Parts: sequence; C-alpha cells; structure tokens
Amino acid sequence: MKILIADDDPQILRALRITLGAEGYEIVTAADGEQAISGAIRHRPDIFMIDLGMPKLNGIEVITGVRGWSTAPILVISGRSGAADKVEALDAGADDYVTKPFSIDELLARIRAMTRRLARNDADPVVSFGNVTVDLSARSVTKRIDAQPQPVRLTPTEWQVLELLIRNPGKLVTRQTLLTEIWGSEHISDTGYLRLYIAQLRKKLEPNPGVPKYIMTEAGMGYRLHLPAKG
Repeated sequence: MKILIADDDPQILRALRITLGAEGYEIVTAADGEQAISGAIRHRPDIFMIDLGMPKLNGIEVITGVRGWSTAPILVISGRSGAADKVEALDAGADDYVTKPFSIDELLARIRAMTRRLARNDADPVVSFGNVTVDLSARSVTKRIDAQPQPVRLTPTEWQVLELLIRNPGKLVTRQTLLTEIWGSEHISDTGYLRLYIAQLRKKLEPNPGVPKYIMTEAGMGYRLHLPAKG
C-alpha cells in the first residue's frame, strides 16, 4: 500500500515516514503542492495525505488536481479546525479530515478505514431507482432523459451522502451517522449541512424534488433510500 504525504513541515514528514513505514506502508513525501502533484503522477499512490497550507499549490488546489484523474482516497491533515475549511476540503474531493495535533492511533485507524474501502471496490453494487443508475465502483451517476443516459455531476460531499444511503438500502441512516461519517463527530449537531445536501440530491435525482419518492426523510431521525422491489 503506497501513501503520498504532502506537508511543508519537514518534522511531520519525517515522523510520518518513519511511523507509517514501520507499519508496512510504502511512503512517498512532498514538501509543497507542486511536488505533491508531480509525485502523484509519478508514483500513483493508493492513498493521499494532504496538508492544506502548503506553498506553490495549496492543499485545495492539490486535491482538485488529483481528483481530475484519480479516485484514490484523500485524507486531509491540517491545523485548520474551522468548519468552513473542512467543508471546502470535502467538497473539493477529500474523503476524510484530521486536525493537527492528532494521535498516531487515530491516524492509523483512518488509514485502515480507507484501505477497507479500497478492498471492497470489486463488490460495489450498481443500483437503479426511477430513471437514475448509480455505479459505486465507477463512482458514476447517470439519469435517463429521452431514453438516453446522461451523466449527473455530484459534488464529492453529495456523493458521500448518496453512497451511505445506497450502502444501507431501505434502512434508516440516522442524521448522527451521516454527520459523523462525512463531517466528523464534532459536527454531530450541524443538521443544516445535511438538509442542504439532501435537498441538492433530490433536485438532481428525484422526478419531483418537492415530493420525493426515493430519498425519504424520517422525521427527527434521519433518511432512508427507498428502492423499488426487484422482479
């Protein structure tokens, strides 16, 4: 498993290279945004760990650049703890966010979670509801318009919300679960984020967003993806 770590703090780079190397990971380091992009192209890492405040290209620019051609998981490691920074990073394409200072045990747990996500890609389902088809493995959404499938562009955060619902078909996914998985446990009460992204998903995927048939609200609890019965 190859991990690219991009951070302009040489002490952090050295510490993570030693610590993660001892865990059996192959480590590639970059001291600025330009090195991160060139290292990504050259080494094709399985996982990215990106700092936001880097010279030449900042972390958001690196994430955006990487997302142009790679679906590899991206973990942001940053001293910025504001909600706006986290939302910006996640919307740019990051999969997770850890605030400095962090514990090595937490970091390793986040990496293991990303590794499990990579391992299950082959079994990812293709799900259809209404005129929408979602391919989790390809990370693609299409919508039939006049009998022709048209791509639907989702933001990374919209995709995360949809993926959690799809992985729990017909089951209640609580607001707390969605907020914790996507924004972190410190945002467990920020239900406004969730309502915004649910509304956006309905606008893009439901035949009548005001009267949803598939992305259903369970009042006071969370959301449920209603899929049509097979056969």
